[in-house]
Amino acid sequence: MRRVVITGIGALTPIGNNIKEYLDGLQRGTSGAGPITQFDATNFKTQFACEVKNFNPEEFIDKKEVRRLDNFSIYAMVAADEAIAHAGLDPEKLDLDRVGVVISSGIGGLTTLEKEVEEFTTGNGTPRYNPFLIPKMIIDIASGHVSIKYGFRGINYAIVSACASSSHSLMNAFDIVRIGRNDVVICGGAEAPVVKVAVGGFGAMKALSTRNDDPATASRPFDLDREGFVLGEGAGVLVVEELEHAKRRGANILCEVVGAGATADAYHITAPHPEGLGAANVMKAALADAKMNPDDIDYINVHGTSTPLGDIAEVKAIQQVFGDSIFKLNVSSTKSMTGHLLGAAGAVEAIAGVLSIQHGFIPPTINHFTDDPELDPRINLTFNEAQQRDVKAILSNTFGFGGHNGSVILKKYE
Repeated sequence: MRRVVITGIGALTPIGNNIKEYLDGLQRGTSGAGPITQFDATNFKTQFACEVKNFNPEEFIDKKEVRRLDNFSIYAMVAADEAIAHAGLDPEKLDLDRVGVVISSGIGGLTTLEKEVEEFTTGNGTPRYNPFLIPKMIIDIASGHVSIKYGFRGINYAIVSACASSSHSLMNAFDIVRIGRNDVVICGGAEAPVVKVAVGGFGAMKALSTRNDDPATASRPFDLDREGFVLGEGAGVLVVEELEHAKRRGANILCEVVGAGATADAYHITAPHPEGLGAANVMKAALADAKMNPDDIDYINVHGTSTPLGDIAEVKAIQQVFGDSIFKLNVSSTKSMTGHLLGAAGAVEAIAGVLSIQHGFIPPTINHFTDDPELDPRINLTFNEAQQRDVKAILSNTFGFGGHNGSVILKKYE
């Protein structure tokens, strides 16, 4: 197996439109939540979300091309451009047949689909759909656009596993590079779900917070009064590269990918296993793959969505796997700041892990007001303020509807 490193990252998030801004938001403990601006949410039970802010796609993409892209693809393109530039990748100096792209999404072009259906149902019944409807909507199109723009002719597809999608794309990129199929893989996830059908659909499931009077504190992972997640949007993209390939071109190595795992709860379509069985198994699998012990991990970026059942199940799983080691490490949920980016969550949170290794800090779990008696107070859940720490290794968890689980371990490069 070849060693695999990360050489570039790009992010477009509710708390920052690039890596520098995202880092600042994580260190400050910024909330990205606010009233929905993309449609009139007055009649919805949930009227807020974590939206991307002050973003004009035409600053990054030609105006004509913007009209041919759904928002999730726009977000993916912008984050990919930043990651590729950050990695210093020059297509003219690469074997393009050995550079791949795996950019995931949980839902894909929902904005486009909703708009086209609305226009049809409010029209005269004549089916006049936009010819770009299908290529704007399909989930794999973001990977396709990045591949076409840069001429990358390696692997190219999207992995879909609900909210675990981009963790699985990172895991897949890791596998593809370490077995030698490609030398570089651009991977990650993008999501643009702040639309009526998503807010209404998740609301009907009672999955969303309804704290409309105070959106900024609505995402409360591990707080006694948590009552649902906050929908988020954006993208995260990482450049995953074979170590010797990166060294030959003089790349700046950010960290090493050392292990990954994927399991299923095999329990329920939306609820986690109450004892965290699948979550425990996926962390065990990642540790075994990395040939690491629980004591080797400094920080766990948890799935931590701020739901009553999910947060408890995940902590139970961590306790099963880490035992007393849980009291020596930091745990935090960056969803308290960014909201839940669904299929893009894994990539955006893995990037938070890269930044924690690079800058020696633990992003906080903000919006903690009341302790939950079901949680052991000795566990350092990094409440409300970032903490300084020499971070040598992180584990990032994401879990998706359908019982899909993904864990990835990143380590300081030596």
